[in-house]
Amino acid sequence: MTMLILSDIHGSAFFLKKVLSTNLAQNATKILLLGDVLYHGPRNPLPEGYAPLECIEILRPLINKIIAVRGNCDSEAETMFLPFPLLDHNHIPVLDKSIFMTHGHKYNQDNIPPLAGGSALLFGHTHLPLACKIGSIHFWNPGSLSIPKENNPNSFGLLEDNTFSVHTLDEKAFLHDTLG
Repeated sequence: MTMLILSDIHGSAFFLKKVLSTNLAQNATKILLLGDVLYHGPRNPLPEGYAPLECIEILRPLINKIIAVRGNCDSEAETMFLPFPLLDHNHIPVLDKSIFMTHGHKYNQDNIPPLAGGSALLFGHTHLPLACKIGSIHFWNPGSLSIPKENNPNSFGLLEDNTFSVHTLDEKAFLHDTLG
C-alpha cells in the first residue's frame, strides 16, 4: 500500500494540482492530509495559486482515499465546506507498527504523545521536511507543499510498506526512514 502524505497546502490549488499529477501520487491508495488545508494563516504569505474553493473541488473526488487531521490554520468555518472530516489526530497501522498522525502544533519531536517503541510520529506544521529516528521513535514530516521554509523545496511524503520518504515535486526523493 502506498500513501501520499501532504501537509500545509494552505489553499494552493496550483501546488495541489501539481502534486496530484505526479506518477507517485497517481499510484497512491490513500492520501494523508496533515492539516492547514485551506487557509494560509496570518504569518504566511499567500501561496502561489491561492484558491481554497478550488482545492475543495480538487479533493472532492478523492474523499474515499483521504484521511485528514486538523491544523492550526483550519477553522470550523472553513472545514465545514470540506467533504471529509478533520480529526485532531489519528492512528494508522502499518505492518505491526503504529503511526500517530497529527498536524504538529501540539504534538511533535519536542512534545511526543504516548507511543510504543518503534512507532512513528507523522506531522507537518513546521514546513520543514524530516525523516529520522530518535531513541525508539521515528519522526516524519513531509515539509510543506506550498510554503516551504529555510530554503527547502516544495515537498510531499510517501509511505510505502514501512518506508517513509520525502520527495520534491519533480518526484526526487531526498529523505527517507524505515520503521523497524
